[in-house]
Formats: sequence, structure tokens, C-alpha cells
Amino acid sequence: MSNSIKIGIVGTGIYLPKQFKTAKNIALETNGVWTEEAVIEKLGIKKVLYANKEEGSQEMSYLAALDCLNKTNVDPKDIDVILSITEEWKEYPLTTSALYVQGKIGAYNAWGIDLQNRCCTSVSAIKIAKDMLTADDEIDTIMIVGGYRNGDFVDFKDKDMSMMYNLSAGGGAMIIKKDHPYNLILGSHIIADGTLARTAGVEIGGSCNPITKENVSTAYKSLKLMDAKKMKDRLNEVSFNNWLKCVDQSLRKSNLKRENLDYLGILHIKRSGHNDMLKELNLSEEQTIYLEDYGHIGQIDQILSLHLAVENRKLKPGDNVCLLAAGIGYVWASSIVRWG
Repeated sequence: MSNSIKIGIVGTGIYLPKQFKTAKNIALETNGVWTEEAVIEKLGIKKVLYANKEEGSQEMSYLAALDCLNKTNVDPKDIDVILSITEEWKEYPLTTSALYVQGKIGAYNAWGIDLQNRCCTSVSAIKIAKDMLTADDEIDTIMIVGGYRNGDFVDFKDKDMSMMYNLSAGGGAMIIKKDHPYNLILGSHIIADGTLARTAGVEIGGSCNPITKENVSTAYKSLKLMDAKKMKDRLNEVSFNNWLKCVDQSLRKSNLKRENLDYLGILHIKRSGHNDMLKELNLSEEQTIYLEDYGHIGQIDQILSLHLAVENRKLKPGDNVCLLAAGIGYVWASSIVRWG
């Protein structure tokens, strides 16, 4: 099948919990190491969302899928594939998140698979979805859907973890369709650096370090930088350049240049990093949404940014959108979408 076939985003859906922590709450949880002002100004967090007991990652993904179906009027029976970007921290280990959504929404003609690329998963899934739709004559409609609540694991007393104090909770969904002439998915580019594969993660609870009665009190707050110096040194060396390479390569694959960009849908990062990226890409604050009122909902951020941009009428027909992500492991990714 020709790469010239049009593959577009039909629409998005979002689910956000109502519970939240303010910058003041976060400052208090650091025992005064961070002030409220520093949390807002340096980390760029006004508030983060957290899920209640009923709002598991799979359940929030289902609720986002419902929102997406309602907004797009797509019949769930027309969905061919569900690509789940739900995190591994979910209601029950070893259950398949894609199939939970498939059963709940009645997408009886779809098969599904779980993907994981940490906070890059949505952008990676967009590339995978486009490639699948291009390659397979029998796939016409794909739902990308996920839920995220990794913020449950954050210990605010761990000074090394300040880069993850922004972790939040929520769900997002997106429907992508073949022969859809609107909101076209253009080029994508992904870079990985496996030398950082075990520099961050949940330290207790896997086969190497199982939960025991001795460590149970710390196990559920054990998301850590397991090699903080190595990770921070390496990221300082390569991260910004890898992001820009992803942007430039995804633009090249789209036959575009930086000056053609109109909107940046970037994950939540610290305020200075966000501003540096805007400056480098010659974009204004009006050409993005800084997610300071939502925190970092992992791989949901790009879907949320796009969703909010549509709601706030920041996008007009013909705008070129860059969806930009990074995930521990370490991965950087960019996808270009021509809106309208």
C-alpha cells in the first residue's frame, strides 16, 4: 500500500480525576526542602491530579475511550485494533489493558495489544498505528488509549526525585483512521539510549527485589532514580539535542522545516526547559499549552495538549503540530500532525 494514503486523527478523549495536590501541598510533603514558590516557578507545577481507589489506570483509559467515542461518534464495532498505552501500574498485574477497553466499550471486531515506551508511548503508538494502517489492507480504524497514575509511587522526601514531583493521573484516547482527510499524521522520529535502561524505575516489586513484609512500607513509594548521577549527567549531555533531532527528523519526513511549525504539544517538564524549547523552535507561549495545572500524566500529555488546543481554539486548518515526548529508559520521540 502506498505511503501517500491519508491517515488522520478523527478525534480525542480525556478523563481527569477531580482530586489534586497544589504546589503548597507538594512543598509541605518535601518537608520544606522545596518552597511553594519554587515548586511553581522552577518545577512549573501549580497542581497535580491524583486518582481515587476506583480510578485505576485501566478504568481511566476506558473512561477516556468513552469520551473519545462520544466526541467522534465512531461506532466501537468499527474499530479494528486497540493499541493500549496504559502504564504497567494498573489494577491487576498481567492483565491486558487493551482487552479491558475492548470488552468494556463493545469493540467486538477489534483485537488489541499493550505497548510500553514509558512517557513516549503515545507518540510511539502514533507511528505504529500509521505504519499498521499503511501496511495492512484489513485495518482501517485504530484506537490509541491509556491510563496513568505512576504518581502513586513518588516519595516527595526523596530529593533526587524532584524531576518526577510533577507525576499526575488521568486517561486519554485517540482514534486514527485510514482515508481520513483531516488532521493528517505525517512524519515521526524516535531515538533510544539503552545505556540508561535501569537508571530509573520502581525499585521494589519485581523479581529482583520482591515485596516482603520487611519492605512493604517502602515498596509502594519506591519509584527512584536508581543511578541518579549517571542519568542526570547523560541527560544533561544528550537530552535537549536528541529532542531537537527528533523534531528536525520528523519535520524532514514531513517535507517541512522548523519555520513551518505552528503548535508544540509537549509533555510537562520544568519551566525553564519548556521555555528553552519554545525559544529554540521560535514559537511563542500562545503556540503551546504549558500543563502547569495538570502536571505530567505520562504518555497522556500529548493527547491532553492536543485535546486542550482544540477546546481552546488554538489550532486552525493547515497548522503543523509537533507532538513531543521523552520517557525513562531512555527514549525521545516526535510526530508531526497537519491539523484541519
